[in-house]
Amino acid sequence: MSHYLLETAWLVPCYALMGAILAIPWSPGILYRTGPRPAGYVNLIMTFLALIHAALALPATWGQAASEVHIPWLSTAGLNLTIDIEISSASIGAMVVICGLNFLAQIYAIGYMEMDWGWGRFYSLLGMFEAGLCALVLCNNLFFSYVILEILTLGTYLLVGLWFSQSLVVTGARDAFLTKRVGDLFLLMGVLAIFPLAGTWNYTELAEWATTAEVNPTLMTLVGLGLIAGPMGKCAQFPLHLWLDEAMEGPVPSTILRNSVVVASGAWVLIKLQPVLALSPMVSTVMVTIGIVTAIGASLIAIAQIDIKRCLSYSVSVYMGLVFIAVGTQQDEAALLLVLTHAVSAALLVMSTGAIVWNSITQDITQLGGLWSRRPVSGITFVVGTLGLIGFPPLGSFWALLALADGIWATKPWLVGIIIAVNALTAFSLIREFCLVFGGKAQQMSERSPEVSWQMSLPMIVLMGFTLHLPLILQSLSLLPSWAILNKDVALLLVWSSIFGCSISGVIYLSNMIPKPVRLPVQALQNLIAYDFYTPKLYRMSIVLSVDLLSKLVDIVDRFVVDGIVNLVGLVSIGSGETLKYSTNGKPQFYAFTVLIGIGILGMIVTWGFWGNQFLDLMSNSVSLVPNFGILKNN
Repeated sequence: MSHYLLETAWLVPCYALMGAILAIPWSPGILYRTGPRPAGYVNLIMTFLALIHAALALPATWGQAASEVHIPWLSTAGLNLTIDIEISSASIGAMVVICGLNFLAQIYAIGYMEMDWGWGRFYSLLGMFEAGLCALVLCNNLFFSYVILEILTLGTYLLVGLWFSQSLVVTGARDAFLTKRVGDLFLLMGVLAIFPLAGTWNYTELAEWATTAEVNPTLMTLVGLGLIAGPMGKCAQFPLHLWLDEAMEGPVPSTILRNSVVVASGAWVLIKLQPVLALSPMVSTVMVTIGIVTAIGASLIAIAQIDIKRCLSYSVSVYMGLVFIAVGTQQDEAALLLVLTHAVSAALLVMSTGAIVWNSITQDITQLGGLWSRRPVSGITFVVGTLGLIGFPPLGSFWALLALADGIWATKPWLVGIIIAVNALTAFSLIREFCLVFGGKAQQMSERSPEVSWQMSLPMIVLMGFTLHLPLILQSLSLLPSWAILNKDVALLLVWSSIFGCSISGVIYLSNMIPKPVRLPVQALQNLIAYDFYTPKLYRMSIVLSVDLLSKLVDIVDRFVVDGIVNLVGLVSIGSGETLKYSTNGKPQFYAFTVLIGIGILGMIVTWGFWGNQFLDLMSNSVSLVPNFGILKNN
């Protein structure tokens, strides 16, 4: 049975796609009597079937070599496009995580969006998200990976803009879509440029080609920079990170998937392309630099935020920055472990935060407080999600950060210091949010804030249990290092950095020793961090201004050049018609003579290339026969 499920594992994305299609009748309100709720139940059933299929197929892949399925798609002019599918333990495991998180998110959405008018459309888009993500992890072809990433970008735009009657939602969806377009344009250039060099888009064949490739270093650097530009946008890396913050305007159940696995879609492609990117040391250096800037910058910005959603959005960028560092230093296993542990903990944090947003008047964490006694489930899940996201043993991210730091301990010890600092800043930021929301005394905005319904509490409790047991699951799969070969120095540094960040944040925000709100000694530095290093203003002064000026230039050309030529042709046609109208006299011989003259002129124009050259030669010969009379000059 498991062998059959393994052979048909490539059909797992079809479950969610079928659920999305079956939910369409309830989306525009075609079926009125039942209401939109059946759309959600249909998608729940299909996602559950996909989860069962992937979970039962996973044991059959463990310890086995990856198998490939090739589906011919297009063959023309020497170009053969084949849909390459790789069935391996990594791809099946990724589908288990995707389907599991989407299943919990759909149950969560039943309570969160109970009375929402966009229920059917929302569940259809969630099904499209799941199908796209599962297809991406199965796809073993760079070209089709790009196509799937574009579909996911469209899904992000539609999900963020679900409540399109609100201006901020429309702006957030537009910004999220356009910001990703910047990176996707360069990614497309890289995808098209790598094919003439390697002769293939298959990831396995690209890795084999990279082992013996002899390519011009400058050319490979340009291609590599194009290939990492797309994942930069998908993973919300600086300077293409603002879209994730804007996308928080969408429904929280969709944020569960977006902040956990959708942002990791770019990281997945980056990991698959690592052998190719390693051909250029410059590209590896750029990836590490981008990861460092994003991880440090986003962790600092998160500390200065007061919106409960914005605090989490920047923590996502932090860990995707660590993934960039891992890929840039050729630590692929550590990168995959980071993606897995981050997905589980980030989803749990989003669920806990969404429970607070759902029945609170404000999202300003400085106006909340004292929710621990009123919201025990939300508080406990937030704590577990926080500990699972930082280097706190024995939870998941501790092992992922340890694997990354241990891998570069001997070659790049200064990078280990950056990872330790980022871990401490992340711990400080998340505990700060916990203290302001759940600690202290209840304020006016949080006096009436009961716990959420069971539809939202149940997924949080289930995911919390999975987060706590994740190390046991990884240990059973032999993915964790043994204590005998553990780098004790790195492990102690991670633990102490987590304790240091949590302790300092707790002392500041739970005691009355430091007045609130906390302010830095230098106001300019505080404004720099609070306003996202003025990145939105730089966007408006550079990209937005450039696009605006280019749009105005295109408008001028369209109005005065393109429309001008068309209008001129129209005026000439009208004038000619009016002239012919007044030249009619009713005599057929006059019409025939006019037609004959027109045909003659047309014939002369068409045959000018034949008789025109002879006419010019004749004229030149005639000129040469004229006597040359000189002018007598008086000496």
